[in-house]
Formats: sequence, structure tokens, C-alpha cells
Amino acid sequence: MLIKLTGGTVYDPASGIDGQVQTLYVQDGRFVKQPAADIKIDKEYDLKGKVVMSGAIDMHTHIGGGKGNIARMLIPEDHRKDPVYRSDITRSGCGHAMPSTFATGYRYAEMGYTAGFEPAVLPVNARQAHMEMGDIPILDKGGYVLMGSDDYLLRMLTAKKDQKAINDYVAWTMNAAKAIGVKVVNPGGINAFKFNQRKLELDEQNAHYGVSPRDILKVLATAVKELGVKHPLHVHGCNLGVPGNMKTTLDTIQGIGGLPMHLTHIQFHSYGTEGDFKFSSGGAAIAESINKNKNITADVGQILFGQTITASGDSMRQHANHGFASPNKWVCMDIECDAGCGVVPFKYRDQNFVNALQWAIGLEIFLLVDDPWRVFLTTDHPNGAPFTTYPHLIRLLMDKSFRNDMLATIHPEAQKMTTLASIDREYSLQEIAILTRAGAAKLIGLDDRGSLGEGAWADITVYTDNIDREKMFEKPDYVFKDGELVVVDGKVVHTKWGTTHIVRPDWDISVEQDLQKYFDRFMTMKVGNFKISDDEITEDGRGSLTTHTLNSIS
Repeated sequence: MLIKLTGGTVYDPASGIDGQVQTLYVQDGRFVKQPAADIKIDKEYDLKGKVVMSGAIDMHTHIGGGKGNIARMLIPEDHRKDPVYRSDITRSGCGHAMPSTFATGYRYAEMGYTAGFEPAVLPVNARQAHMEMGDIPILDKGGYVLMGSDDYLLRMLTAKKDQKAINDYVAWTMNAAKAIGVKVVNPGGINAFKFNQRKLELDEQNAHYGVSPRDILKVLATAVKELGVKHPLHVHGCNLGVPGNMKTTLDTIQGIGGLPMHLTHIQFHSYGTEGDFKFSSGGAAIAESINKNKNITADVGQILFGQTITASGDSMRQHANHGFASPNKWVCMDIECDAGCGVVPFKYRDQNFVNALQWAIGLEIFLLVDDPWRVFLTTDHPNGAPFTTYPHLIRLLMDKSFRNDMLATIHPEAQKMTTLASIDREYSLQEIAILTRAGAAKLIGLDDRGSLGEGAWADITVYTDNIDREKMFEKPDYVFKDGELVVVDGKVVHTKWGTTHIVRPDWDISVEQDLQKYFDRFMTMKVGNFKISDDEITEDGRGSLTTHTLNSIS
């Protein structure tokens, strides 16, 4: 089928197109060059006066895994308030802070998103995570495998195993869990928590293994680079949410020694200790460090006011924060001795000094990082806010007047502690397309997404230009997924299944000899059950599997 999209104003940073009127052609799900005059057009869309971008990509969103299901069970009242009713096209779902799988797919698509990546796939629980993500309609998906507190890796570090052995283990784990990247959460801290350590500084040793977070970050970042994985090590650092943690973050940036590293939900790691409340913004210092260190990328993890639920593998920090639960119920648990999980409902309030300053800190970082290719639009869904708040966040970035109006309503002492009012920058449509499309695709290593160029898959979002950017981005005119029209006027009109994106780094097969012994002695499943086969991802017709290329290693 040949589709023609006529006369839209195109923002396609991957192709270097910034607000140019173009006509696009799609055939068999991909963009093609203009066909010969005698070729029949099957369907034409008149997009004159419309804004055209590729489908948006959320590169860090908690949409699959055990902690999400725990979050859903913990706040049933949230689901009752926010149902999605079944139609002839869609299935029932519910949930605001942590929507059900079907509601997740519909709501993302209805905002113009066509892909989402789960940032914490625990290897032992990867099968469940993929099954859950496989139940999300329309979206492409993928996962970053969670390492850094796993007993096997910590044993390797204690035994002074060489980098090649660690690379093989990382590659084996990525293949077993069907991942596209590697994530570390509070490196070594989740494990240290089980030995009654309630904090773990960057150079503090795990009481049992004698390994520091810095040691873990260096070997994992090196492994990711040497294996050729395009997405840098995805780092949730030490001391999340702790006043003064900006120093830890700055030390982490310097201490990685120039290796590629992605710092996730950086807002939660950008706090100082100045002022009467002993809590201040480190946003400017963090942004300056990111600007100087070109090996560093970051997503923000913006908080927005209202009810949500925090769900994290960082059981150490979630335990420390459980006293702030709203409503007052929480869960903290161990997972197979290789990770942890903490789920704490939370309501961010604009008249709470800390919450108000957190809101400002995130916006400071967005606006002070110079290069839009190295900063990414996230709320760490659902931890900072549900993903459905993205249109509001985009307006805050694009409209200084609106941003300052909002600033004037927050806690007065927080207003005094932020430089936000003095920042004139307003994001352009092209920069928003980088943050949410082209930049995300490049960072993750998606070869044929995030672009409207010839050969790319035709994930397309069409908006009516509106000076109120929130209204513009919350309700696209059209959304196409792989060339199929799935959304019209902000409502799903057709559903389909996306693909799961993975990489397959090579490893020495002898690594399984030791792993076999380890699994037989310590684990609750066999090695063969731990590994996920390709057909498990694609069974029941729930989408396909796409393997992406690795960087060539010189």
C-alpha cells in the first residue's frame, strides 16, 4: 500500500529538516522516495498547516516488571478513579499513576508516542517483564537489563576477575534477558542493604564483598563500551533524593574516566544543602558538568505536582523514604538475592518546599544543558509523575511566560532558591523533536526509528500547531505506527503490535560452565529456564523481534 502525506511542516532532526514543508511517501510500512508519476497512490492525507514529527520515544519508563504489578495492587483506588472503557477497537483498562498494560499502550499512542523502554529488567524476572510489555498494544518496546547488585558479578569483582570475563558475563546476561542496554541501580547498594548498610557512598565498600559503587560503575561501563552496545551504561546513582547528593553525582561524572555513561532521572541526584531548609538546587552545577563532559547524557526525571506512586529497584532509598508515603502504605522486598524493590505512593505538592524546589531543579537542568541531543524528556514514570503529564511538561519548556506563571504559585521559599525565573530559554519544536524522537533513537541505538527519512519505519505523529503547546501535544490529529493509522484526533482507531528491540553481543560460551555450577547451587531455576528464547517474545502474535547492530570495536 502506497500512502502520500502532503504538505506538512516537517521537523525531522535525524534528517536535518527543521520546519520545512515536505510531502512524505510510505510503502509497506517504511518511508520511500517519491514514486514515479504513473504509480497509483492508495491513500492521501492533506497535512497543509500541520506539524509532522516521527513517533515519540520514551527512553525511560517503567512499563514492565514485577514492581509495576506491585504498584498496581497497592493503589486500587487509583484505578477505580481512572478507567478506560472497552470499545469495538480497544480493551478495558485503568489506572492513572500506573496504568494497566492496554491503557498504557492506548494513552501513549494517543499522545503521539510509538515506543517505550523499560529501564530495569531484572534478569531473573525478565520473562515476566517481556510478557507484560508484550501485552502493551501499538508501542515498540525494549528493556535495559539490571546489573550491579547481582551476587555473581559481585563475586567476580571480589575474586578480581579480569575485564574480559566480566564482558562475557554481561553479554551472556543481555542475551539471556533479551535486552538492548544495561542498567545499574544504586550500584552495589541494593545488595549492601541486605547486609544492614543503610547508605553506600561512591567509594564506600560493600560490607560483605569489599566492592565500591565506583568499582562497579567502571567495570560495567567498560563492558558496555567494549561489547559495542550503543546505549551507554544507564546509571541510577548513589544517594537518590539525599540532600547534598549533587557532590556524589559530580564525582560520578568525573570518576567514570571519560567512558560513555547515561545518568538517569538526574533531577533526583542534583540536590545541595544550602539555606534554612538545608536543601537547595544543584541544577546549575550538574548542567555545567554535563555541558563540559561530552561522554555524559542524562534524562531529567521531572517531577510534576499531583498523586503518583514511586516504584524502584533501589530498595535502600525506598526504605529510607517510606515515611513520606501518601497514602500511608508501602512495600519493600528482596528479589532472588540479586536485586530489590520498593514501592511507595507519593503526592507531590506545590506548597511543600522540597517538592516545589524539586520541580524547579528539573526545569533548570532541562534549560541549562546546552545540547538537546544529550538530555531527554522523562518523568521517570511513574516516579516523578505519570507519562500522561508530558504535554504539560513540554509547555513548561517551550513557554517562558507560562513557566513563570507556574513558578509564581509554588512555595514562596522555593521560589527564592531557584534561578528559574531568570532563564530565558524556550525550547523550539525542533529541539522537542530531538528530546523525544531523534535523540532518544540515537542514544538507544535504534537504527530505523526516530526519523522520517527514506528507509525508516513510518512511525509518524501529526499535530495542529497551537500556541498552547500543552493542547497541541496532548491530542495529535494522526498517529501512524509502521505506516498504519492508529490514532485520529487523539483517539485510538486501530490497534496493532509493535516490535521488541534487542542487541546480541558475543560472548565466550565457556562462561556457562561456571554459571551452570552457580545456578545449581544458589538459584531457584536452572540456567535453561533463565534464558529467554526468541519465540517466547513473539508467541501469540504479539509483535516481532528486532535485533540492532552493535558498534564496531577498533
